[in-house]
Amino acid sequence: MSLPAEKASELKQLIHQQLNKMDVHGRIREILAETIREELAPDQQQLSTEDLIKALRRRGIIDDVMKELNFVTDKVDQELPTSPKQPACFTDKQSTLLKKTNIDPTRRYLYLQVLGGKAFLEHLQEPEPLPGQVCSTFTLCLHFRNQRFRSKPVPCACEPDFHDGFLLEVHRESLGDGTRMADSTTMLSISDPVHMVLIKTDVFGETTLVASYFLEWRSVLGSENGVANVTVELMGVGTESKVSVGILNIKLEMYPPLNQMLSQEVVNTQLALERQKTAERERLFLVYAKQWWREYLQIRPSHNSRLVKIFAQDENGINRPVCSYVKPLRAGRLLDTPRQAARFVNVLGYERAPVIGGGGKQEQWCTLLAFLCRNKGDCEDHANLLCSLLLGYGLEAFVCVGTKAKGVPHAWVMTCGTDGTVTFWESLTGHRYIHKPINPDESPLAEQPKPLYPYRTIGCVFNHQMFLGNCQPSDSVEVCVFDLNDESKWKPMSEEAIKSVCAPGATTSLPPFPPLCASMIDASVTSNEMEMQLRLLVSEHRKDLGLTTIWEDQLSYLLSPALASYEFERTTSISAGNEEFQDAIRRAVPDGHTFKGFPIHFVYRNARRAFATCLRSPFCEEIICCRGDQVRLAVRVRVFTYPESACAVWIMFACKYRSVL
Repeated sequence: MSLPAEKASELKQLIHQQLNKMDVHGRIREILAETIREELAPDQQQLSTEDLIKALRRRGIIDDVMKELNFVTDKVDQELPTSPKQPACFTDKQSTLLKKTNIDPTRRYLYLQVLGGKAFLEHLQEPEPLPGQVCSTFTLCLHFRNQRFRSKPVPCACEPDFHDGFLLEVHRESLGDGTRMADSTTMLSISDPVHMVLIKTDVFGETTLVASYFLEWRSVLGSENGVANVTVELMGVGTESKVSVGILNIKLEMYPPLNQMLSQEVVNTQLALERQKTAERERLFLVYAKQWWREYLQIRPSHNSRLVKIFAQDENGINRPVCSYVKPLRAGRLLDTPRQAARFVNVLGYERAPVIGGGGKQEQWCTLLAFLCRNKGDCEDHANLLCSLLLGYGLEAFVCVGTKAKGVPHAWVMTCGTDGTVTFWESLTGHRYIHKPINPDESPLAEQPKPLYPYRTIGCVFNHQMFLGNCQPSDSVEVCVFDLNDESKWKPMSEEAIKSVCAPGATTSLPPFPPLCASMIDASVTSNEMEMQLRLLVSEHRKDLGLTTIWEDQLSYLLSPALASYEFERTTSISAGNEEFQDAIRRAVPDGHTFKGFPIHFVYRNARRAFATCLRSPFCEEIICCRGDQVRLAVRVRVFTYPESACAVWIMFACKYRSVL
């Protein structure tokens, strides 16, 4: 495998620097003198290269050099140096850097070590977990320039035992320079922070968002020896965004070490200029938004009561323009179609932002990383993600803000077809509705379309480039006309103004969008585990009722096509395969016997919780508690995995028994 001349010279330079650092030349001179003194016969005038190599190897010099050259691996990887590498994560407490990691020696890396946590006072009283005991855990998730990392879970404690290392590649985005190592000046201009999200997982598998923090890593560029120790104070989220939840000790190190360090003054000046530029752009946008709102109210004073959402608070309590929560997002090969994307968003859990005490809804529009890591969020989080995915598929998509029945605020997604068709996408269910407006000027006898969607009013629509306020006489969805180019019906914001604060790289306060991650769940293993747990729970439940339980494996297997058909229909809106399932069941149930089946759908993998929910259904309880002659029971679980380890879980309970006339 040959290297380009430019890369070869850079590699030679790296090796030369390392050899100088170890003073290898001085050690060779010492060994050479010693070898000549000890081993050469008086009549022998010269020492061969082979003799010298043997002496160096015998004294361990060569082994020391190979160990110190960190990019040498135990197993030679045959990939080209320009090919993308998998993100590396290290967990050695002693920081033996990059010993067995396949890295590119011509790229620049930021090695971020988490050296422990302290002052997580909420967990002050928690006892030390016993070996093997299930306990609540902390997991730290990171995102940096399209790279994502996840720490190993550690038990929740006042001083959680975080000891993880993450190798973050600091790369340029411009084409042509992608294979060259970023220098100090280039890295100083990279304003993307390291987004850190701390998740707590309880003993039942429920996740909670503990903290979300944006780490400014560029201080390491001006630190001595290219190493910086940083103390990060994590603040709570939502209503607790002003309360400290704990402290992380972090060590930052550049690899390979920088040849030319920047002065701390230069780094501080750059950061101050960026903050100043961001603050000025945000101030100008706020001035513009206030003027736009005044003009909107002048059209009709009743507009004051419409849900026109220009700003929204994120998990850290920071007000951001709503357009910044949406961006075209490509799912790579993880999702194939817009409808599959809608299904993926649908199976992410729904949970309203927690609020302390009674009263109204707590507003919290999560950043995408926080939403994905927690695996659940409010309707706005779902709508923002679905809109971003649909934009990535090339559709003209918008988030709609309005109300459902009883005036409950809600957000959903709308796409506008090139033929004028307007489709509503409900991100919480995956359902799609074609919008056909009612004409209020038609005669009372004229037949009007009956709305199937649950939406009542609409105040505004937005995406990453546009924001439009509904200025039609009525904000009722059923009479709304979605001609977004008609300024008499929709008042637009300046696209330039939106771009000034919402375009990628426009301000340093915008969290970059992370890529989606493939599922880490083995669908077959998880399906089997849940099925065995449910069999045990059913047998125990029937035993308590004084009933015996006989399982029929063949009948359980025959339920699989039905579950696959249900998921296929949810994903594509096409029903298929039901005829074969019904035919197989008729063959499996003898004459004079009765078959009953009950399918149910979940988005979590807790078998005990699912069983308790099933028992609340009278029809399901009738199957599980079936009494009669020749009763045979069956249960089938089918887990369908989606990106971010989201799951659609289908369970079907069934029984067959001899009918007694």
